[in-house]
Amino acid sequence: MGHLASTIEFIKRLIDRDEDQLLCTTLLSMKFKVIPNAEELIESIVGFSYRERIKLVHLPDVEWVAPDQPSSPENSFCTFIESFTPHVRDAVTHIVSSNSSNQVDTVLVLDFFCVSTFMDVGHELGLPSYLFFTSNYGFLCFMLSIPDRHKNKSSEFQQVDPSHPDYYLTLPGWKNPVPTSVLPTGVFNKVGGGYATYLKLARRFWDTKGIVVNTFADLEPEAAESLTSTDHAQTPPIYMVGPVVDVNGQPNPGLDQAKRDKIMNWLDDQPHSSVVFLCFGSMGIFGADQLREIATALERSGLRFLWSIRVPPPAKTTDEVLPEGFLERVGKKGMVCGWAPQTEVLAHKAIGWFVSHCGWNSTLESLWYGVPIAAWPIYAEQQMTAFRMVKELGLAVNLKLDYRAGDLVTADEIEVAVRRLMDNGSDGDALRKKVKEMSEMGRKAVMEGGSSYNAIGQLLKDILGTSN
Repeated sequence: MGHLASTIEFIKRLIDRDEDQLLCTTLLSMKFKVIPNAEELIESIVGFSYRERIKLVHLPDVEWVAPDQPSSPENSFCTFIESFTPHVRDAVTHIVSSNSSNQVDTVLVLDFFCVSTFMDVGHELGLPSYLFFTSNYGFLCFMLSIPDRHKNKSSEFQQVDPSHPDYYLTLPGWKNPVPTSVLPTGVFNKVGGGYATYLKLARRFWDTKGIVVNTFADLEPEAAESLTSTDHAQTPPIYMVGPVVDVNGQPNPGLDQAKRDKIMNWLDDQPHSSVVFLCFGSMGIFGADQLREIATALERSGLRFLWSIRVPPPAKTTDEVLPEGFLERVGKKGMVCGWAPQTEVLAHKAIGWFVSHCGWNSTLESLWYGVPIAAWPIYAEQQMTAFRMVKELGLAVNLKLDYRAGDLVTADEIEVAVRRLMDNGSDGDALRKKVKEMSEMGRKAVMEGGSSYNAIGQLLKDILGTSN
């Protein structure tokens, strides 16, 4: 849902700037079994005030059978998306035919995982395709570098020891050498098609009409200056339009209002900047052993905390996975919940730190509200994002930068890290100040005259073919 949420917020930004109402937007969404209430969530994010300007088309279900051969998550996901191609072609063809009498141009704005297939639909119909890149500019630089690397080394990346000469990579847009230990797991995968999937996607990035990135110039200035041209092709136009965040915090339709109120009322009773907020995203599920280690660390630390937990199956409740008597022992100092209204929580005066998986949406939300991050990435490009935030930008601290699925981070490690969050003196004060300054820069970027405000204006001109 992270990609979809930021995409909808981006659409709202376009609509808000389209004063002449020349823009007609249609959002095509697919159904995922892991998100059974996706349609409700999408409609809640769109919100009542935008329903007339954003037409929602929920594509029909598809029958998809997992491949018999080993397949990486990236390859499986792209294959699943490809199965929607006939439905996407039908929907886009209908949009084009409906607009033909009005002489309205149609463009496709595609998600990261959709470019390899749905750009072909655009080509068939003579439509330009833009990429909406929901991650950071540093990761975009990495993706754009893959095709050139493949020319010289036509194989997947290698997992090697730090002493190996290939352990550190020199990438455009990065000040520091990037260790291979923080690359997405899929780029090491050959048998399951992970590397081939990344290569296929990266090649299509170069063929887009433009790339819209959810970041801003003051946050990633080196990356913004690095993409000019390569031997492969001229870099597509880049539009930095972020931070695109849902500052209104649209409610989860599946959440009881009473549960939301319980969380916010508890925060109201906590001292300023005293609470550590732990949340690992919609797909961040730890096993019971890891949850118990986290609980033990929090209890020992004595810190105030709000902990959003996704209970791992087959367990149904937190009581089944947390140490016996844990909640009674921590008392009013801690609260455990399921889903939490993250933007509201991060905006609350009681929050002092955010222990995060470093999903890019969560990272931008944390920066928007000036809350420092302790990085505990889990999957996909999150390790790379965490490295960028900690080592490149100096806007986060390392809790477990090199975490991989299946690792067990001990209570001792976690306790040391969370204690350091609240006890790191002048270093902590300096980091908080830097995060607050970046928060102000991000807010200015989207205001009239700001870099992202201007980028959205330019994008609208390019899409609509106007010069006003």
